[in-house]
Amino acid sequence: MSIIRNQRQTYLRLAEMLRPHWRNDFALAERIQRMLSAEKRFGSRDRRLYRELLYTTVRYLPWVENDLGLNPEAAAATVAWLAADLPATRAYRAEVTAGMPDCPATLADKARVLGRDQMPLVPDWLSAECPAALEPAEMDALHRRASLWLRLQTKTPENVTAELDAAGCTWRHSDLLPVTLEVLNDKDVTRFSSHAQGAFEIQDLGSQLLLHLTGITTGQRWFDACAGAGGKTLQLADMLGPAGQVTAHDIRAPALIELRRRAERAGLHRRIAITTDVPEDRFDGVLVDAPCSGSGTWRRSPHLKWLTTPDHLQKQSRRQSELLGRFAQLVKPGGRLIYSTCSLCRQENDRVVGDFLGHHPDFEPEPPARDLGYPAGKYGVPLLPARRNTDGFYVAGLRRR
Repeated sequence: MSIIRNQRQTYLRLAEMLRPHWRNDFALAERIQRMLSAEKRFGSRDRRLYRELLYTTVRYLPWVENDLGLNPEAAAATVAWLAADLPATRAYRAEVTAGMPDCPATLADKARVLGRDQMPLVPDWLSAECPAALEPAEMDALHRRASLWLRLQTKTPENVTAELDAAGCTWRHSDLLPVTLEVLNDKDVTRFSSHAQGAFEIQDLGSQLLLHLTGITTGQRWFDACAGAGGKTLQLADMLGPAGQVTAHDIRAPALIELRRRAERAGLHRRIAITTDVPEDRFDGVLVDAPCSGSGTWRRSPHLKWLTTPDHLQKQSRRQSELLGRFAQLVKPGGRLIYSTCSLCRQENDRVVGDFLGHHPDFEPEPPARDLGYPAGKYGVPLLPARRNTDGFYVAGLRRR
């Protein structure tokens, strides 16, 4: 059996193992990781190949699901054709898609070549929650493999770029944020010595832009209400400078352990206090980066498309309103309240903020601190993926009178 034929059979075996979980496992990414790690004969290149094929399967599930059961060879060819052109996939794609035309860039052209309809690739409810996401450029972006963005937190960025160059990476600076790099290769940068030394964090450009839209002032005291593992916490502490202070809160103690490790690696641990308790203090600013549907992260977590329902959105919205109302009490008069999500959905974004303002007349919306080219919504700014090749986000700034 040829190497490529064996790889195709291995992909089909893995896809069959995952079939019961495509549409009902919120932890599908972790399941795929465990599955690939359990295959002891796989090298790193094999794992990259099968990870890309499996994620492509989930991303385009309505186009390939039936064929996986009825005509697996055809499904394997379609998935290979749709998969990203990476060093780990190139030889496999060339042989498995032999005789097929080149895969076009746009989703509309992919659908035309395959004789498929685009609309089943997103949930029915998306048209009501985010009509703009159905525009051609946004549909393309939602079905494109996510970029790797680095946020530099070092006085010697040349050490990071030198290591990228030595690893054969193609990279470029963001034209919006000078401390941000986009890496265009499929490289594991967490193995770099500069990462171990805290010189950079992996953080999507859209996530980084949120705090720049809110006008952080150095030397302030902030409360990060839903800190998690601390991506925005670290950025916030960096932006506040040596005289600033962040109190990072989360109810999930394991996430805070990871935050503490990252803060120490970045040399920011003296600026960050970590707690599972809500303090009685009042702060210059409070960030509520609320748990959400994750619809803005479908490029990285495509399985969420098939798991999120209108009922789930309603439950998330109620929870988000509770969190925003609860943590708003920690904002001092004249202070600022920032609400953000990685969601595209109105129900989790402007609707939550509008409901909050209706019940809290002591708060008022603020315009964005910077014009980064994103049209503002009613209360906040939705960051859709196509404009800057980012994940999707939303941020609203409010000030307490």
